[in-house]
Amino acid sequence: MVEVGGKPDQKRRAVARGSIFLDENTVTMIRDEEIKKGNVLTTAQIAGIQAVKNTSSIIPLCHPLALTGIEIDFKVKNDEIIATCAVNTLGKTGVEMEAITGVSVALLTIWDMVKAVEKDENGQYPNTRISNIEVIRKQKI
Repeated sequence: MVEVGGKPDQKRRAVARGSIFLDENTVTMIRDEEIKKGNVLTTAQIAGIQAVKNTSSIIPLCHPLALTGIEIDFKVKNDEIIATCAVNTLGKTGVEMEAITGVSVALLTIWDMVKAVEKDENGQYPNTRISNIEVIRKQKI
């Protein structure tokens, strides 16, 4: 890991987002809370928060951080769900990896929860894809 001990503590924030594309019928089922595994977006939000808190355990050279806040939100469109994750800390290094991890795991959780209705007769996922995961803002406050 990179030595950051000489850096001053600062308020830091990073925001990441990404999308999962789904069949329109699946999105309707999510909106209407008809997915058998439960409430998809609430579960994905909790999974994303848990992932943010465990980022340094998942990514080998990532510093463990004292986080001060995590927000995960979703925008639901006809065939797409956009996840946004904002992470705050008071520390010596940024939180962009935590934000990216939160988005990624939230989207993976959505996929896991809807895979039974997304797969086709051959067991494939022709309409399902995760894309556009990016850091949209990194700042020292």
